[in-house]
Amino acid sequence: MTESQNFHSGFIAIVGRPNVGKSTLLNHLIGQKISITSRKAQTTRHRITGILTEGATQFVFVDTPGFQTQHTNALNRSMNRVVTSSLREVNVVLFVLEARHFDERDQQVMELLPQDRPVILVINKADLLENKAELLPFIEKISALRHFAAIVPVSARQGKQLDTLLDAIRPFIPEGEHLYAEDEITDRNERFLAAELLREKVFRFTGEELPYSVSVVIEQFKQEGKLRRIHAAILVDKEAHKAMLIGSKGEKLKEIATQARLDMEKLFDGKVFLEVFVKVRSGWADSAHMLKTLGYE
Repeated sequence: MTESQNFHSGFIAIVGRPNVGKSTLLNHLIGQKISITSRKAQTTRHRITGILTEGATQFVFVDTPGFQTQHTNALNRSMNRVVTSSLREVNVVLFVLEARHFDERDQQVMELLPQDRPVILVINKADLLENKAELLPFIEKISALRHFAAIVPVSARQGKQLDTLLDAIRPFIPEGEHLYAEDEITDRNERFLAAELLREKVFRFTGEELPYSVSVVIEQFKQEGKLRRIHAAILVDKEAHKAMLIGSKGEKLKEIATQARLDMEKLFDGKVFLEVFVKVRSGWADSAHMLKTLGYE
């Protein structure tokens, strides 16, 4: 037996409807924030890869957008394509549900799950249940709908039961050389991560008042030693949205940019000079050409 045969490496898709905690789960599994989170349903729009190497086993997690069942513009169709293509390309699927919640949106995602590879049911937010016995009838109800290779209740936010989840995944990771270096945590570059962190702050600091038609473009990214100079544009659909984002005397935009810069400095381990502008690009979310320009699949 050669040394390489002792190594295991495989892809694990994290799927579920919006807001079940997929990105929080990914971030806690790899121990670093690479996938943005907020209460908005369209927070994750791209396929985000998170890499965890534990000894001879390398877990390559693929965080997918929440499967969109409501609106049908080009952006949502793009996100749904990411979900379905990811399911075809992985070794294991984590189907994430919120404890005691299962509705038609979860059902639609369940119908996409492949029959030809292991699916592990991950019941998130289990810590929010006062009586843990309430989980048993819920587990019975869901496991009657299809076969699962394993069922693991977790708290992604608190990082609880994640070792148990990794142990459930491990038997399904095939033998093979590691695909990434041991210290890599994602295959996304810093430019992409900077755009995502800024977009997260837009969602977090505008609440429900700003529609989903917001995107971020990094127009300039220069590294000078440990300093990164980043010029970013936030794209909105209407002038009214622009005013909403900038806020009175520019205070809202300043707050968004400051919080995004602090997150970037933490992730990149260096100083960041960040300039942010707001630009109106009407109809970008329903333009296939614009979406391709913005890096959507």
